[in-house]
Amino acid sequence: MAVILALRALGIGDLLTGLPALRALRAAHPDDRLVVAAPASLQPLLKRADCADALHPTSDLAAFEWPGPPPELAVNLHGSGPQSITALAATRPGTLLTHAHPEFPHLAGPAWDPSPHEVDRWCRLLEWAAVPTDRNRLELAVDAPRLGHVIVHPGASAPARRWPLDHFGAVAAHLRERGFTVVLTGSADERPLTDTVAMLAGLPASASRAGDHSIDELVHLVAGARLLVSADTGVGHLATAVSTPLVLLFGPVSPAQWGPPPYLRRHHALWAGLPGDPFADTPDPGLLALTATQVIAAVETQLRET
Repeated sequence: MAVILALRALGIGDLLTGLPALRALRAAHPDDRLVVAAPASLQPLLKRADCADALHPTSDLAAFEWPGPPPELAVNLHGSGPQSITALAATRPGTLLTHAHPEFPHLAGPAWDPSPHEVDRWCRLLEWAAVPTDRNRLELAVDAPRLGHVIVHPGASAPARRWPLDHFGAVAAHLRERGFTVVLTGSADERPLTDTVAMLAGLPASASRAGDHSIDELVHLVAGARLLVSADTGVGHLATAVSTPLVLLFGPVSPAQWGPPPYLRRHHALWAGLPGDPFADTPDPGLLALTATQVIAAVETQLRET
């Protein structure tokens, strides 16, 4: 049995946007062993996706080690290179599928294009290699009843994508006044954010749940929600994967690159239309242009339609 190695050593949203490409690889190599190099914490998501045989724990490209025999095919679903290409080349694969890079002139591949949607980017890479893909295969298997709570997720991994906490507090207060059970989620490091939003919204301290859930528990929590309100971060992609309606706040990156599929009406993406620096140390001006009033209006629209 040959081994197919796919590198996607990034976060929750990155893995979920890569599912159509991973599923295409699985379909193209049904009798081979497909291994995904990704952070170990994402194992529950990969298991629910049922699109790979194993996860090879990988969170640092510089320390990436491949203990097995050379894979027959290594696929770079991680980035444009050169670090990701170097890491995969070190496994001595029979074939390395990646975007073209000037430091690796012997490797053929499509040119890197910064403009397409993240799902399209990796599907196009596989299609360049004559592997058919289905961009709609974003789902995760989950059996969870709708419980009616609303999730507000105030954190984001990058400062440029963090909407002000007082704005999130106004949205959460509106939901509380409407009679909804509001759950504030985030990573353990984001507990101060959810505590602050709970205080601003007049919610009980128990509403602040950042760090309380494993990834699998978060899947069930999101799948059971009436609605999710979040900035552009991984939990938004999770809502898409489990068909939970959401309101997503974008800036500095357009939803045309990282947003939910536009044909899914249950997802509402807000963006001021102002591209910015995703690596900035302060909230993006375009994100700050979104008001709590706008977001509350989008929330009400979603609640009426779901």
